[in-house]
Amino acid sequence: MAVTKLEINSRSPFAQGQPFGDTGGYEQIDGTVYFAVDPGHPANEPIADLKLATRDASGMVTFSSDFRILQPTDPSKGNRSVFFDILNRGKAPALRNFNNAPEVAPDAPMDPGNGFLMRYGYTVVWCGWQCDVPDLPGVMRINVPDAVTAEGPISGEVVVTFHPNTPTQVQYLSDRSHRPYPANKLEDWDSVLTVQEHEDAPEEIIPREQWAFARIEGDRVVPDARHIYMAAGFVPGKVYQVKYTTTGAPIVGLGMLATRDMMSFLRHGSTEQDNPCAGYVDRAHSFGVSQSGRFLRHFLYLGMNEDESGRTVFDGLIPHVGGGKRGEFNHRFAQPSSQASRSPNSLFPFSDTDQTDPETGRTDGLMRRLAAKGKVPKVMYINTPSEYWGGHGSLLHTDLTAARDLDLLDSVRIYMVGGAQHANGSLPLTDFDPGDNIRTQQLFNCLDYRAVLRAALVNLDRWAKTGQEAPPSRYPRLSDGTAVTPGDASASFRAIPGVNPPVPLRRFTRLDFGPDPGVPTNVPPVVGNPYPSLVSAVDSDGNELAGIRLPFITVPVAAYTGWNVRHPDIGGAGQTMSTGGATGGTLRGSTIPFPVTREDREATGDPRLSIEERYASKEDYLEQVTRAAQDLVDQGYVLGEDLPRLVDQCSQLYDAVASRVSVPQAAND
Repeated sequence: MAVTKLEINSRSPFAQGQPFGDTGGYEQIDGTVYFAVDPGHPANEPIADLKLATRDASGMVTFSSDFRILQPTDPSKGNRSVFFDILNRGKAPALRNFNNAPEVAPDAPMDPGNGFLMRYGYTVVWCGWQCDVPDLPGVMRINVPDAVTAEGPISGEVVVTFHPNTPTQVQYLSDRSHRPYPANKLEDWDSVLTVQEHEDAPEEIIPREQWAFARIEGDRVVPDARHIYMAAGFVPGKVYQVKYTTTGAPIVGLGMLATRDMMSFLRHGSTEQDNPCAGYVDRAHSFGVSQSGRFLRHFLYLGMNEDESGRTVFDGLIPHVGGGKRGEFNHRFAQPSSQASRSPNSLFPFSDTDQTDPETGRTDGLMRRLAAKGKVPKVMYINTPSEYWGGHGSLLHTDLTAARDLDLLDSVRIYMVGGAQHANGSLPLTDFDPGDNIRTQQLFNCLDYRAVLRAALVNLDRWAKTGQEAPPSRYPRLSDGTAVTPGDASASFRAIPGVNPPVPLRRFTRLDFGPDPGVPTNVPPVVGNPYPSLVSAVDSDGNELAGIRLPFITVPVAAYTGWNVRHPDIGGAGQTMSTGGATGGTLRGSTIPFPVTREDREATGDPRLSIEERYASKEDYLEQVTRAAQDLVDQGYVLGEDLPRLVDQCSQLYDAVASRVSVPQAAND
């Protein structure tokens, strides 16, 4: 077994011993897990540069990860299912996404929120997989060896992309303060810095004498291999790429093996091996959101869902808001947190089933390795319109010419949550986020769609346990006219005063990194023709017609989109709004309130009916919301326990919109 030791550093009552329904109390277990893998084993073959790692006396490659387990104090009271939450940049997202827990600092006590995962009896597991996360208390990481040759550490070219939201003269050479790849030579005149008006615009080379590998310390410019400095400053809204040479290539793909082998150990390891879950695991599911959702897609693509003994690792997976992407999770000089569009994030294939790219002639599918062995697990892809407008979610289920819908595998469901944005939304209504230094032309998307995630997990576990199939897929389709081009959907929004859809629209292009993307030789890649993109059609209010339509959409007080655009105050006006240190970060959506009264509607020229013309009273509105929520409960897309919560959220949203002074959205420009 690849796990050689599970070192438990602490055991303590979770949430101060609070009981959770019939499950009772929980225990928190923290420690370090140690691995040793055979670089020659066929199950490990997909990991880039693994054979270049230093080996121990037994010929094995060794590494270690931080881990955390939340387990019922009396494991016999659990539901015998592990919920393996893929860390997002070293942080644990599960309690926020399933338990409605507030976000807390990584080193703060975990907040149980509403206790959903605990009340249902899940054992919750985290294991470090990302080697470049910062060394901060509470952040879980993996420690991996570098690839080396007989000549020593490996050198090569790396490209770092950034998209500032505020004026700055200095940029750290990584995303979100992660460990950067340092420049080899501070005076390397072969390094190249380019600037673009947007990520698909022509690149302009900035003369080398205008910038340096340096930072500002007090009133001095200090040489620094981990920063880039430009006296004229980096302009908000523009996209910059710097290419330079670095030395030291960590084997990033070992994060895949850590995930696989930790879960395999918890399923099959014994009490004598210090496995705290021994004898209490019948099923295992994994959830990943955004970056970690893309990680799970990559995990499936590499065939990692069977261990070195050929045993299934996860019975079910929920890659959430990953769109059609994978990530920088398994190649030399990878930057796992980068979301730049011209990176291995955006490589073919996108769909589970095999397709042949008509441009390149290459045939591949996300599940190709697992399907060949008859070991495709149950998978629920959950996305929002953000992943369709900015992550090419339609490539999961349409062909590469956008001419037809693909047939899905029997064990796969695809759900789009209509009207939602990439990250869960919340009130109050605002267009400014000081934390990310962003401002948008429309109000931020405020929809809370976590009820869909909770129901999906319950359905997935039941499907794995009893064979009862999950509710049917819901997503935009060509066959029923609900899948349209972004341009067609944009036309509906232009009728609303002050609403301007993104310009330019985001796109994926074919990228050529060389014969082996795991060891890129074209840095940056050669850019080819774009892939097609489709989104959901919208109704006359601007709300999506496809997907799981929560009461916010079917009984609306506003239009909700998965896109928003940058405000002129932060540069790049009109471009798709994303957050994060690199272009292509977390997408922001919009809330576009209806006029409150008929008088408001007529004064602004808004073609959408006002709230007072739609609903006789707030009570009438909430009665319709309750019926719509009950329909979703009956269909299995929402749990009965979430119905009162949905009604309350709609009530708060009604008050927030109805109390606003109706003005054209153009007033935000």
